[in-house]
Amino acid sequence: MDRLTQKHRSWNMSRVHSEDTKPEIVVRLFLHRHGFRYVLHDKRLPGKPDIVLPKYKTVIEVRGCFWHRHKDCKIATMPSTHVEFWQEKFKRNVERDNLNESELRKLGWNIIVVWECEIKSRLNDLPAMIRRNVAKQ
Repeated sequence: MDRLTQKHRSWNMSRVHSEDTKPEIVVRLFLHRHGFRYVLHDKRLPGKPDIVLPKYKTVIEVRGCFWHRHKDCKIATMPSTHVEFWQEKFKRNVERDNLNESELRKLGWNIIVVWECEIKSRLNDLPAMIRRNVAKQ
């Protein structure tokens, strides 16, 4: 049972934004401190990736576990109301992610996905991951 009224829940959900999220800002600050320069939400690329590192031909997607359905993650819960709506919404999000990744790979881009729940544990590995992707080219 939802503790909020339908009107208040709707208002809350309308405030959720897809750009400049806290996890994304944490990753951006980390990259900048380590000397990486990037472009944000490049409209010329499929899906407007969160972070684009043109020098490395790499994009970093910072994904929220709830919205993008991180498998086996405790944050990726299913709301108890309007379940059919949410199932369809999440399905479309995952399909769009897969399509965008496929298109980016066809264009020769490397993709690194950082999940919201993994930011603390994976942040220090990012520079090496970026450089490894470049070495593969």
